[in-house]
Amino acid sequence: MMTAFFWLLALFMLLLTLSVRPMGAWLAPLASGSLPRRWQAFDAALLRRLGLNDAGMGWRDYTLALLAFNVLGAVLLYGLQRLQGALPFNPQQLGAVEAGSAFNTAVSFVANTNWQGYAGETTMSYLTQMAGLAVQNFLSAATGIAVAFALMRGFARRESGDIGNFWADVLRITLYLLLPLSIVLALLLVSQGVLQNLSGYLGFEALAGHGQTLAMGPVASQEAIKLLGTNGGGFFNANSAHPFENPSELSNLLQMLAIFLIPAGLCHAFGRVVGDRRQGWAIYIAMSVLFVVAASAIAWFEAQGNPLLSALGADGGSGNLEGKDMRFGIAGSSLFAAVTTAASCGAVNAMHDSFTALGGMVPMLLMQLGEVVFGGVGSGLYGMLVFAVLAVFVAGLMVGRTPEYLGKKIEPFDMKMVALTILVTPLLVLAGTAVAVVVAPGLAGLANPGAHGFSEVLYAFSSAANNNGSAFAGLSANTPFYNAMLGIAMWLGRFAVIVPVLALAGSLAAKKRLSPTLGSMPTHDGLFIGLLIGSVLLVGALTYLPALALGPVVEHLAIWATH
Repeated sequence: MMTAFFWLLALFMLLLTLSVRPMGAWLAPLASGSLPRRWQAFDAALLRRLGLNDAGMGWRDYTLALLAFNVLGAVLLYGLQRLQGALPFNPQQLGAVEAGSAFNTAVSFVANTNWQGYAGETTMSYLTQMAGLAVQNFLSAATGIAVAFALMRGFARRESGDIGNFWADVLRITLYLLLPLSIVLALLLVSQGVLQNLSGYLGFEALAGHGQTLAMGPVASQEAIKLLGTNGGGFFNANSAHPFENPSELSNLLQMLAIFLIPAGLCHAFGRVVGDRRQGWAIYIAMSVLFVVAASAIAWFEAQGNPLLSALGADGGSGNLEGKDMRFGIAGSSLFAAVTTAASCGAVNAMHDSFTALGGMVPMLLMQLGEVVFGGVGSGLYGMLVFAVLAVFVAGLMVGRTPEYLGKKIEPFDMKMVALTILVTPLLVLAGTAVAVVVAPGLAGLANPGAHGFSEVLYAFSSAANNNGSAFAGLSANTPFYNAMLGIAMWLGRFAVIVPVLALAGSLAAKKRLSPTLGSMPTHDGLFIGLLIGSVLLVGALTYLPALALGPVVEHLAIWATH
């Protein structure tokens, strides 16, 4: 069982590592603004036709443009859901989405979270899926990558208030990166059997003599950007556990690679933009070490089985197979769980609520670390770079030297922005969980008592505030209380992090770039990689260990103490 997992993990990491350099070479010109000559004339003409220009923005203007764009996107998506009953491409004849659910979904897709409190095949029309959800999958992904580009420029530029142009960034990222990749991936998925049509739902008579309905729809086109954009919102309620979304072992591998493809490539692009490719590889190695350890831990815990099921006669030697598709088994399900929660994707091919207590804790912890282990498109890199600034600051305190990173002095304003970035999501997660487990509307959503019920709530807020979207599905979250609370967590978890990151980018861009000296700390060697990993783990452990002890740790001890 573990042997199969390690072979799959090795294949996955080999293919991912081979993709890093070409993806970085694709991304770096978009980040630096130095498009290939053959693209420049077309790009300039397109910007003119759309009434845009490439004039640089300060961080405040960049932030205002980003926020206005995303607020408008949320309003339009909300309206589309509410009006879908009167609009075309609605073969199921679905009516308006309920207001609370429409609000939650609009915020969710704009924030790159894609929390699904609804069943897609019974709630959303084809038009809503295509013109609403899929469009926001592109735009929210482009927003995250644009912020990563802005922070790269902050490190690369000298004494400049310019961190790029938001409108040009979003256009180029969507047109030159996300769209072509999505077309290729969608065709690959169709070749594996993923649906792509506009047919009405098919009725047929089941073996038991009862009539059933087989859902159809434009699945592959949404599936591709759901994965590449680390969005995660499935066309079907079962997400990537549904055979029409994920029909084979090859499609399963393609989906996992697609989730990490851009986040891994951004590491190499970062090294290219700052003029030292070793910096990008250092970030990539740190992420890879954390990922491999987490994925292996999930597989090991799942391979131990569940003693409660073994006591009922289940084959404990097969591991914990509850909630898993036999096509993928423990190996494919464990690796997918690690990928989707290390990235801010949230797509699932197994039910995380059915994992063992500690097997479910590791995906939760991957989210709680800030989803910096590759993370979402853009958000993973800028989150890890924030931790890199924290790491050099701590190192500077230890040796009594003003901290520097890539030739930029780290000063009080920068550390304030770093602190805000790191502290926003723990505040949302822990405060939201605390409220939910003491008020009646929050407790009403629990399907399980005790430690596991607490874990369900903690997982929900960890997922929402870190813009993941996966869930312990035993929690009934499509209620006014959870729609509102999780909607707030998703919005602030996205944009209350982006604002200080952009402020940090503006501050760094305005600084001189100092030449390295004998006292400068290398930020590309093993010592720095270890310091970076330690900073991520230390912040996560100190922040969330008490809450994890009340949930999955207590559940694990209670189960195994009696068996």
